[in-house]
Amino acid sequence: MMNRILFFAFLIASSFTFGCGNGAGGPGASGETPVKIGYMICNSLEESKERFEPITAYLTEKIGRPFESTFVNTFAFEDLVRQKKVDFTHSNSILYIIFKKDYGATLVATDVRGRHGPCDTGAIVAMKKSGIETLEDIRGKTMVFGPALAPFGYMAQYYMMLQNGIDPEEDLPFYAIPWGAYKHEKLIYGVMFGAYDVGAAPRIDLDHMAREGKINLDDFNIIAESIPMPYCTIAALPHVDSELVEQVRDVLVSMKVDETVLVNGEVVNIAKRSYNDGGFVKIPDSDYDPIRERLKACNMAPYKTY
Repeated sequence: MMNRILFFAFLIASSFTFGCGNGAGGPGASGETPVKIGYMICNSLEESKERFEPITAYLTEKIGRPFESTFVNTFAFEDLVRQKKVDFTHSNSILYIIFKKDYGATLVATDVRGRHGPCDTGAIVAMKKSGIETLEDIRGKTMVFGPALAPFGYMAQYYMMLQNGIDPEEDLPFYAIPWGAYKHEKLIYGVMFGAYDVGAAPRIDLDHMAREGKINLDDFNIIAESIPMPYCTIAALPHVDSELVEQVRDVLVSMKVDETVLVNGEVVNIAKRSYNDGGFVKIPDSDYDPIRERLKACNMAPYKTY
């Protein structure tokens, strides 16, 4: 009798050990160690999970081994890379450049979003009713930037100002960077409601908010706009097997915009959920050189000098 009880107890325990975790975020039946993708938190943790878990689930499904998501704040991301706690990274283009220069990361694919495909522009905006129409007009005005490591909410605008003889540290009486979630939206609202005279906004966020009816672009003056440069980027760290890197690239680049995947019991459209209306493309690393040039001119990482 005791042997039968132990036998059934073993069967129950085995079902919990081997019957779970076959989706994204856990090891499959083979017990393989999950491939870890670090995602930079964009607007908020909740929004980032909703956007990017479908990509992780899709890679798990197509490649046939478990992938797992890790979500990390921008300034904490480098620690995960340094400690090899992630295998792939999904981040903005500045972080990719840091990871490549300092840790040997390899470019895998670039997100296709918005009017410029895999690229975006940084805009300097003011309300039309303010009368601010040119870069020269922003001298002596208050300004709000996006996060300090944002390519199109900080770097692009800072560079344009320097190129036009305006030093933000000398010619602005005050500038700020919003705290908390949805920083880009906050800065746009900050200009819209008069908390700041001028704002540094990614064009893709202006367009997205306009499509959602949150703002009317006709109310804004776009004082200056940068050239298009690569934005959201997937990279692989050097410890990842090259065959797996190619598998991931092939799956992402060949993904159709109408592809769906099961996430937490729900079938979702990957492109729509992740805002990647055009999926992913492979572009040359040299396309990132204009960003490197601007990082050097603005004395920003990974080229910062003291």
